[in-house]
Amino acid sequence: MPFQLVTLDVPGGEVKRDNEVYVVVDNTFLQNLTVSQTTLHPGQSTQGHSHDGLDEVYIFISGQGRMELDDALLEVKAGDMVLIPGGTFHRVHQGMDIPSKDLIFTCIFQQYEREEDK
Repeated sequence: MPFQLVTLDVPGGEVKRDNEVYVVVDNTFLQNLTVSQTTLHPGQSTQGHSHDGLDEVYIFISGQGRMELDDALLEVKAGDMVLIPGGTFHRVHQGMDIPSKDLIFTCIFQQYEREEDK
């Protein structure tokens, strides 16, 4: 199959993490890009990280929260898209003002070997 049709809310793929903080599903159909979806549970935050030389795109699907980008803190909600230049520290926090709703976002990034993949 030369292509794959997915939607932003269900990109398909393999569950990489499923715990009390979040569920992460990676679609690695493409050879160079990963489309990853995170469901961040109420009151939780991602670990945060940066990638030297690798840009990343975050698209927020539902819910609201905050995103750290180096020293900046952005309010994010469904429909927002954040373009993250390589080397920028980034971390997502589920919106504490709506503690009962998950924050769901899709990330698109160049494939790389993660620590948990080793």
